[in-house]
Amino acid sequence: MTNTLFPVFLKTEAAHFLIVGGGNVGLEKIQTLLKQNPQVRITVVSDKFHQDLVEIKKGHENVLLIQRFFEEDDIVDKDFLIIATNNTEVNSGIRALAKAKGIKVNAADQPDLCDFYLGSIVNKGSLKIAISTNGKSPVLAKRMREYFSEVIPEGIENNIDQLHAFRKEHKGDLSEKLADLNRATESLSPKKKDKKEAKKYKKLVFEITVLFMVFFIGFGLSKFITFDDLAAHLENVPEVFYGMLLVGFFAQLVDGALGLGYGVTCSTSMMLLGIKLPAISGSIHTAEMFSSGISGFSHYKFGNVNKKLFFWIAIPGVIGAVAGALLLIYLGKKYEAITYGLMAGYTLLIGVRLIILAFRKKIEKQKLKNTGLLGFSGGFFDAFGGGGWGPIVTSSLLSKGRKSSYVVGTVSLAEFFVTLAASVTFFTSLGISHWYIILGLILGGSLAAPIGARLAGKLPQKTALLLVAFLVIVFSIRMLLKII
Repeated sequence: MTNTLFPVFLKTEAAHFLIVGGGNVGLEKIQTLLKQNPQVRITVVSDKFHQDLVEIKKGHENVLLIQRFFEEDDIVDKDFLIIATNNTEVNSGIRALAKAKGIKVNAADQPDLCDFYLGSIVNKGSLKIAISTNGKSPVLAKRMREYFSEVIPEGIENNIDQLHAFRKEHKGDLSEKLADLNRATESLSPKKKDKKEAKKYKKLVFEITVLFMVFFIGFGLSKFITFDDLAAHLENVPEVFYGMLLVGFFAQLVDGALGLGYGVTCSTSMMLLGIKLPAISGSIHTAEMFSSGISGFSHYKFGNVNKKLFFWIAIPGVIGAVAGALLLIYLGKKYEAITYGLMAGYTLLIGVRLIILAFRKKIEKQKLKNTGLLGFSGGFFDAFGGGGWGPIVTSSLLSKGRKSSYVVGTVSLAEFFVTLAASVTFFTSLGISHWYIILGLILGGSLAAPIGARLAGKLPQKTALLLVAFLVIVFSIRMLLKII
């Protein structure tokens, strides 16, 4: 057996903790203890203190700060010792003094000196789950905490109260109680039926993507290009194809990892090339149809999709996409210069929003409101502006404190159906133009889609957002200057 730890939940009302070290590590330990019990007694000894620790002291009379070096008498009348200095020799000496008095010790990043660990903790009302990797990988323990915090429903406290009342009122013996409780909680276990439905759902997304691809290629070949023409075109592939290949790859890589950036990156690039506005949005959505299908399928496979949220944003998003596409077709034909300005101004605002999103501070999870309206707005402006589904929907959901990987996965899968609706609308109204642009976007985006899905929640989000924002703002300003 490689892990001999025995998990114990400690009542800290009467416990007195001594922490030696008042830097970043000491601050983290104090925050962990106070989060579980704001009234726990803590004494901190250090030659200097982190400013946040000083602020914590102001609101907690049970926290005592002593500014000096550690002394042997500091461990008197203490129940637990946490060592948070970066001096290994000092840590070993302090531990020896504590062990001589029977005090249990935790030493930060020194598992061999520890009698106990402060594991990652999941709190959901009365439910508490402690996670430990035997001191080997605190990062993994943190990721597991984030996962369980997301999948365990907020209403679990109501279930616990109901089960507690049921247990108290049950008149049977222990075996009968256990049998009845097992039946009452059976719904919490995954069912085979749910697994079959999940497989059917993933299969449906994949099949729609393949069918549309076949339809797209078949229609294009039969209506616009003969086999002889195709051979001639392949011999003279224009340079724009390779440019769109790179644009499609980069845009989908960012979009798959962050849930935004594909449309605005492509649309601003294509505006500078002088492509007609309806053709810009139509080409982007036709190309994005394939990459978003692959990306959405990949996210579902990796477990990054919240089904309930998906339906709330996908259905209104489809309606909004059709409305936005029809409006752009009308304006793009009659008021081309004005529409160029509107689109460039819109993408400029999206770039600014991305910068705000990049520098946003971490906020607490909030209740989602008007999710259907959010989906409709995202679909409408995405179709009208050639992009914006991610910057509008993803950024709004993230601003409500939702976990990045689930937001990105859900929004990416919904985007598949939104782009399908927009592309069909453009497709039936305008046909297909700019084959090499579409093909370059398709190939580049399809290659990047699985990579982006795998990187969801792992890329440095701030850096990527600022890069996309910079490109979008520069391209938008250049387009506005070109119109003026």
